[in-house]
Amino acid sequence: MKLKIKKEILLESLNKVSKAISTKNLIPILSGIKFELNNNGLTLTASDNDITIQTFIPTNEDMTIEKEGSIIIQGKYILDIVRKLPDEFINIEVIDELKIIIYTENSEFNLNGINKNEYPNISLEESKKIIYINNKVFHSLINQTSFATSADESRPVLTGINFKIVGDLLECNATDSYRLAKKTIKLDKIADENYNFVVPSKNLIEFNKILDFGEDDLEMHIFNNKILFKYNNLLFQSRLINGNYPNTSNLWPTDPILSFTANLDELYNVIDRASILTSDKEKNVVTFEVSGDTLLVKSSSAEIGRVEEKMKIEKDNDQEIKISFSAKYMMDALKSFETNYAKISLFGEIKPIIIRGKEDDTLEQLVLPIRTY
Repeated sequence: MKLKIKKEILLESLNKVSKAISTKNLIPILSGIKFELNNNGLTLTASDNDITIQTFIPTNEDMTIEKEGSIIIQGKYILDIVRKLPDEFINIEVIDELKIIIYTENSEFNLNGINKNEYPNISLEESKKIIYINNKVFHSLINQTSFATSADESRPVLTGINFKIVGDLLECNATDSYRLAKKTIKLDKIADENYNFVVPSKNLIEFNKILDFGEDDLEMHIFNNKILFKYNNLLFQSRLINGNYPNTSNLWPTDPILSFTANLDELYNVIDRASILTSDKEKNVVTFEVSGDTLLVKSSSAEIGRVEEKMKIEKDNDQEIKISFSAKYMMDALKSFETNYAKISLFGEIKPIIIRGKEDDTLEQLVLPIRTY
């Protein structure tokens, strides 16, 4: 294997695939990146058995191929070397099948490679039934739901995002039992069949990090125990979580006592300031008191002190209510919206709080209240 490649191009691909390399992996070879070079271009693959990432760099003026071949290179070292070399172009050559030379005009690194035959056989097959989704919409979808998943591995299914596809509707739910995020998207094309599966949230967050903000559609290839995402020359495969996701549709209350609309940024900042004086950082309880056209936001701590702030709101009736909740959960929910105004629906002091965007009803957030007596 021998090639000359523009540093920027190689580094971009290495940064993407290296997200699949785990330092904790029990299989040493999975700390490596598989290089496969042929006349069509260079394919890089990395996996930790949980996720697999593959990128393809097509042959162009930024890459000169002198000899085809394959090799496994230790991921940490090749990434550091390429990142720190100052040259515009980098040469990579494999000699005696397992010796790798990485060189430029003034630098030369010699690395020991690993035989390509020792790398596990990873299948990145594509399905005939493809779900297409706009790349930017998908990016927002993950940002707007992933924060609500659980970190508690004792209930694995809650550590993932639940995807439900029926017809041309995609619904995603995420919950940790104290809050719930739901995003609904209308797809451009009706799906060939219905789907209901759960993808580990941490894997989707990693995928989101390496996605660019291009206009092209993203492809989803769904199988019984895995999902493959395809975007341009990038493949990202994740396992699915076994188990039945709880039915969250019956958790959304109807007929609120009152709803009010407020400027989203102002409301977020008021809650943020009120939470400064909360003593328990896990619960950081903040209270809403709605009276007239005023929202009173307050919190107190016997050891620290108390804070009260008022802001103007638009209410849909004359009811008054007092309700307490976790400031962190409410701020996480508010942060997920891409609108200027939030609509908060209140159903009672011990019933869930529902947050929606005034200009967008495709995203809904639910936060459970906290009893303060």
